[in-house]
Amino acid sequence: MSKTQNKLSIIPLGGVGEIGKNMTVYTYGNDIIVIDAGLKFPEEEMLGIDIVIPDITYLIENKSKVRGVFLTHGHEDHIGGLPYLLKSLNVPVFGTRLTLGLVEGKLREHGLLETAKLNPITNQSVIKSGEFTVSVFQNNHSIPDTVGFAIDTPEGVVVHTGDFKFDFTPVDGQKADFFKLAQLGEKGVLALLSDSTNAERPGYTMSERVVGQTINDCFATAEGRVIIATFSSNLHRIQQIIAAAEKYGRNLAIVGRSMVNNITVAHELGYIRINPGTLVELDEINKLPANRIAILSTGSQGEPMSALTRMARATHRKVEVMPGDTVIIASSPIPGNEKYISRTIDQLFRIGANVIYQSVSGVHVSGHASQEELKLMLSLVRPKYFVPVHGEYRMLKRHSELAIATGVDPENIFIVDIGDSIEFQGGKGRLGPKYTAGNVLIDGLGVGDVGNIVLRDRKLLSQDGILVVVVTLSKQDGTILSGPDIISRGFVYVRESEELLEEANKIVMQTLAKLVSENVNEWSSLKNGVRDALGRYLYEQTRRRPMILPIIMEV
Repeated sequence: MSKTQNKLSIIPLGGVGEIGKNMTVYTYGNDIIVIDAGLKFPEEEMLGIDIVIPDITYLIENKSKVRGVFLTHGHEDHIGGLPYLLKSLNVPVFGTRLTLGLVEGKLREHGLLETAKLNPITNQSVIKSGEFTVSVFQNNHSIPDTVGFAIDTPEGVVVHTGDFKFDFTPVDGQKADFFKLAQLGEKGVLALLSDSTNAERPGYTMSERVVGQTINDCFATAEGRVIIATFSSNLHRIQQIIAAAEKYGRNLAIVGRSMVNNITVAHELGYIRINPGTLVELDEINKLPANRIAILSTGSQGEPMSALTRMARATHRKVEVMPGDTVIIASSPIPGNEKYISRTIDQLFRIGANVIYQSVSGVHVSGHASQEELKLMLSLVRPKYFVPVHGEYRMLKRHSELAIATGVDPENIFIVDIGDSIEFQGGKGRLGPKYTAGNVLIDGLGVGDVGNIVLRDRKLLSQDGILVVVVTLSKQDGTILSGPDIISRGFVYVRESEELLEEANKIVMQTLAKLVSENVNEWSSLKNGVRDALGRYLYEQTRRRPMILPIIMEV
């Protein structure tokens, strides 16, 4: 195929129409690169599901063309799906030192570290990958070593921001690369794919240093222990918490597996500074006076099994919240978690703790750009085409309005869903074909073996329970030799529902006798007949629809 026939295609497999897993595929001719490989955590109706990753059918079908995976930063929604991708496609992975440090822990757990091809990059790196040349630029976010990519293609340059905000006083001193972005805009940018998470928020996102000052004030006034919960990946905030503990003469204990892992990796790589003697083991805190103790914990979202929630319920093995403790919840609720956080805060107040949280104090700022920063990115880059990504549909829509306000032609804006494609050829952009995309559900060790039917069954079981009907029939004449035995789980309490179950028994016997007399002897027909007749009766009596599981045996 000649170059004139080739086209650039951009296919989001995650990160549009939702906030969660991020993955964007760039393809030109016989070359494919992937930006990010994230996961999202299950929604309430995804009963028993551990995580959700993108469907990578398209990549597996074109595995010989995939040249590499480029990671913007080390958050779960950008790197969490990487082990599952590498099990099918062992391709080179490019990321900054901290990002790869966090990735290594994941790959070790999956037994992939020895075979993975990890390539460290910096904000000065330029990587040739097939027909693509990927340049790296520095970004600000809530985790260090966050970058974006300028992808030079035969059709033009595409800027992929990743998650970002413009922090003019960053905790680590690493400012966003305005000069490089302006240079790209000066040369000409074909398309911009930009983070839309805060597209509904006016103004600018505050600097992370604002939170640092609030944390300092809390440490200065606290008389007892300080217990502070935040995201384990927000290493800038964690650095400020460590600095506050050291400034006010407190030893710091760390609680929560992810918190310990992330701090260990970041400290080993030099992204977190801790003075010798600051950290203590949890077992040692009872030997120290209360005004010398600080505890850094997971659980800022009120998750039922998290460290902070277990402390509040007095079910943690080593730490219990006590009257006089100052508890700081340094995060804002992820949509859907509000009730969990409220429950935890109430419990902490009942104990007698002094609780400081987002709605009453500035203990959290976002890691994502608000409207003025999004407009600044658009003004610096000056793209011909614009694709808002990483956000729910209303955020993508609002971001597109901001793009129009900065001069982007409304005809050149594409709001897409996962699996949609955008094609560029001869400097012109258009919507392309739809590709296989969606959610792959991970339950334990099972990848993709739980689908909508299984989830529907789980939902039914959780709502109305199950009724198992066991019957043994004669092979010769179809008469009932034993049973029906009815076993109820999660439907009714057997001892208080004897009449209901006796009547259910009769209905099963009558139904089977009727079907046998009509010469119906296929097991599937017998089971369906029992299920339908029993289901109608139980709904009339209880207005519930339990899962009915007939087990018919022949002897």
